[in-house]
Amino acid sequence: MPDAMPDTAPPPPPPSPAKPRWTQDAALALVFLTRLPLPAIAPLNGPLAEGAAARAMGWFPLVGALVGLAGGAVLALAAALNLPPLAGALLALAATVRLTGGLHEDGAADVADGFGGGRDTARKLEIMRDSRVGSYGVLALVFSVAIRAAALAALPVPAAVAALAAAGALSRCGLAGLALALPPARRDGLGAAQGRPAASTVLLSLALGLAVAAAALWGIARPGADAVALPLAAVFLASLAAVWAMAALARRQIGGQTGDVFGAAQQMAEAAVLLTLAALAGDIR
Repeated sequence: MPDAMPDTAPPPPPPSPAKPRWTQDAALALVFLTRLPLPAIAPLNGPLAEGAAARAMGWFPLVGALVGLAGGAVLALAAALNLPPLAGALLALAATVRLTGGLHEDGAADVADGFGGGRDTARKLEIMRDSRVGSYGVLALVFSVAIRAAALAALPVPAAVAALAAAGALSRCGLAGLALALPPARRDGLGAAQGRPAASTVLLSLALGLAVAAAALWGIARPGADAVALPLAAVFLASLAAVWAMAALARRQIGGQTGDVFGAAQQMAEAAVLLTLAALAGDIR
């Protein structure tokens, strides 16, 4: 006769170990900055939201480097197909826009419209929230794309690929500092929802941006004692100067930051890095 079934159910399997917080923060940065079909991590109003949005800013440079490398792959393919350098540069930028959903370009256009067309702070913020793009916004997008494409086209292909990775990282490494330095200009919206990052998050973001840029420039710098140090210092300072300029302008125009201000700061910083590398083309190969 078979044994009777036990009265108690078998113990449940042990719970799987929780993922480290830094992996969740890095994944959240990827969700914020790209349109990749990633599974939802957690709702922004859930437990993960408590400080996670601000902490995720520390990982923005790594996401930016991935976006830049994607654009670099398209540029290299265009060069292999013997397309003109400017066409390859434009296709590379189109790939980065596709990957990010035009997030930063949209912010730059809104800031240009708001700052250029608003009479006072309330009106500027109202214009920035409007989904329509005005003449200032269109001109900002045209100049942003044109300047970055021209700078890329002036570089040899290997240097242009490295420049995209470095610019992707450096243009986002100062955004955490901007969030810490400026209060939100409005109580709702992305700028207010993400919170203000800790100083450690700002330092992490700067360190990652510098490390990615150093790795990208290492292989294209000409031999010499200052082969990497000079261009690295130049592009790092150029990116921070661009973010600082945007922060100063936002403080004067609307008294703080919004999500659009972050987008405009990223565009300015990316253009500054690419222009600096184009100016130093004689020091790279």
